[in-house]
Amino acid sequence: MLSKVEESIGLGSVEEGSEQPVDDNAITKSPRQDMPTWRWVMTLMGICFGTLLYGNLFSQSRPSPLPSYLFICLAELTENLMPGLDTTIAADVQASVYETLGDIENLAWVGVGFPMASVAVILLQGRAYGLFDVKPLMLSSIVIFEAGSALCGAAPTSDALIVGRVIAGIGGSGMYLGALTYISVFSTKRETPVYNALIGLFWGIGAILGPVIGGAFSASAATWRWAFYINLPLAALFAPIYLFIFPSFQRKNLLLVEKLREIDWVGAVLNGGVFVLFMIVVTFGGSTFQWTSGSAIGLWVVWGTCLIVFVLQQYLSILTTPERRIFPLHFLKSRVLVLLYVTTAAVAAANSIALYYVPLFFQFTRGDTALQAAVRLLPLIVVFIFCIMVGGALLPITGLYGIFYIIGGALVIVGGALMFTIDAGTSAGKIYGYEVLLAIGTGLPFQSAYAVAASKVRVGDRANAIGFINVAQIGSIAISLAIAGSLFQNLGFDLLKAAFADYSFSDDSIRSALSGTASPIFTSADPEVVAIAVSSVAETIRRIFGATIAAGAVLLIGGVLMPWEKLDLEVVAG
Repeated sequence: MLSKVEESIGLGSVEEGSEQPVDDNAITKSPRQDMPTWRWVMTLMGICFGTLLYGNLFSQSRPSPLPSYLFICLAELTENLMPGLDTTIAADVQASVYETLGDIENLAWVGVGFPMASVAVILLQGRAYGLFDVKPLMLSSIVIFEAGSALCGAAPTSDALIVGRVIAGIGGSGMYLGALTYISVFSTKRETPVYNALIGLFWGIGAILGPVIGGAFSASAATWRWAFYINLPLAALFAPIYLFIFPSFQRKNLLLVEKLREIDWVGAVLNGGVFVLFMIVVTFGGSTFQWTSGSAIGLWVVWGTCLIVFVLQQYLSILTTPERRIFPLHFLKSRVLVLLYVTTAAVAAANSIALYYVPLFFQFTRGDTALQAAVRLLPLIVVFIFCIMVGGALLPITGLYGIFYIIGGALVIVGGALMFTIDAGTSAGKIYGYEVLLAIGTGLPFQSAYAVAASKVRVGDRANAIGFINVAQIGSIAISLAIAGSLFQNLGFDLLKAAFADYSFSDDSIRSALSGTASPIFTSADPEVVAIAVSSVAETIRRIFGATIAAGAVLLIGGVLMPWEKLDLEVVAG
C-alpha cells in the first residue's frame, strides 16, 4: 500500500508485472483537449528544432482535431534539433580548436564536457519537470543552451571553451527532457512511441549535421567558432514559437517554497558529483597523469567515496524523505524498468562509439577532411534515423517491445564483430555495410524505452521515468565516450610508441598525432613512417569497437529477459 504522502505526489513502488499501475482512463480531460490545432503543430515544430540542435530526437487523437495536433508536435520536435546538433558538432572541430587555442591535454573535454554536464543534472531536471510548469523550464533551458553556445564561439582559451560546453550541456539536457515531457503530457500512450521516434529522428538529423557543419566551418574562413555561433540565429528563428505558442502545464499546485522542498538537493549534488568525478578521472587518466600516480589514485578514492555516500544517502533517505529521493529507487523493484535502463545504456553506447570513431578511422586511414569523414557517416545515420521511425511506428501497432531489443542486440553483435576485423586497408564499401548493421541494431530500440517506461508507472511518476531512462541514454553516451577516448589516447600512445621504438619521435609528437593535428609523424616525408602510424591508429580504433560487441550482448540478453507481453496503449494522456 502506498502512503498518503506517496499518493499525493504520484510516487510509490512499481509492482512487478503490473502493466498499468494506475488507470489513466480515469483522467477525463486531456491537457491537449482545448488546444487549437495550429498551436499543437507549432509546438511540435519547436520541439523538433531544439532536438536537432541537441544531437546526440499516431493514431488515436483526442477530441482536438488531428491536423492541429500534428502542427504543435512538429514544432516541439524541431526544437530538439539544437541539442542533437551540438552533441556531435564538436566531433569534427577538435583539431581546429587545438590549432587555435592549444592545450592538447584539454582537447578531450571539448567533446566530453557537453554530455558530462547533461547527465550530471538529468535527475534534478527530471524532478523539476514533475513539479514546475513545463514551459518556463523549457525556455530557461534554451537560454542556458544558447549562452553556452555563445561562450564556446567566443572562447579565448580552451578553459573558456570547456566551460561553454558544460553550460550548453546543462541547457541541452533540459531541452531534451522538456521535449520528452511535452510528448508525455500532451500525447496518448499510443501516440507517444511515434512522437518519441520523431524526437529521435530530429536528434539523428542533428547528429548528421553536427559533423558536417563543424567540418564545413572549420575548413572555411568563418572558422570553427561559427560551429557554435550557428545555434544563436537558429534559436532566434523559432523564438516566437517558444515564447508565445508553447503551452504551459504543471501537475502540482504548490507554493514555490513547497516545490523546492520536494527536491532532494543533497542527492542531486552527490549524483552530479559521482558522474563528474568519474568523467574527470577517466578523461585525464593516462594522459595528464599516470594511472598509478597519486593524483589518479586520489581521484578514484574521492569518486568511490562519493558513490558510497550517494548510495547510502538514497537508501537511508538522509536529509530527504523516501518519496523525495532524487533517484527513483522504487523503479528498481520492476524487472522491466531495470532492463529498459540497462538496454538503453547499451544501445546508446554502441551508437555513440560508431558515431565518433567511424569518421575518425577515415580521417586517419584515408586522409579525409572533417567534412569528407562526416559524409562517410551517412549510411550509419540515415539508416539509424529510418529505423528509429520504424521502431516508433511498429511499437503501438504490435504492442511488443522485447523483440526490438533482441533483433537490435543480434545485429549490433554482428556489426561490432565485423568492425573488430578492420585494418587500415579495409575497403570503404565494407565499412559502410558494417555501419548499416550497427544502424539497424541501434535504431530500432533507441527511443522505445521512453514509451514503455511511461506505460509502466503512475501518471505522476512519468517525469521521473523519463529522467530515469534519460540518465541511461545520455549517461551511457558520456561514459562510453570518456572510456573510449581514454582507450584511444592510452592504447594508441602505447601502440605508436612501440611501433616507433627505433625512431626519435618525442612523446608529445606521438600524442599530438592522436589528436588529429599536424604532427611530425604525419607530416613526415617518409611514407614508411606515415604507414606505420596509420596502421597503429587503425588498430587502436579496431580494438575500441570491441566495446560494441559487449554492448550488443547486453542488448540481446536484456531483450530475452524482458517479459513477452503486449502493452495496452489505448489510454489518454496524463
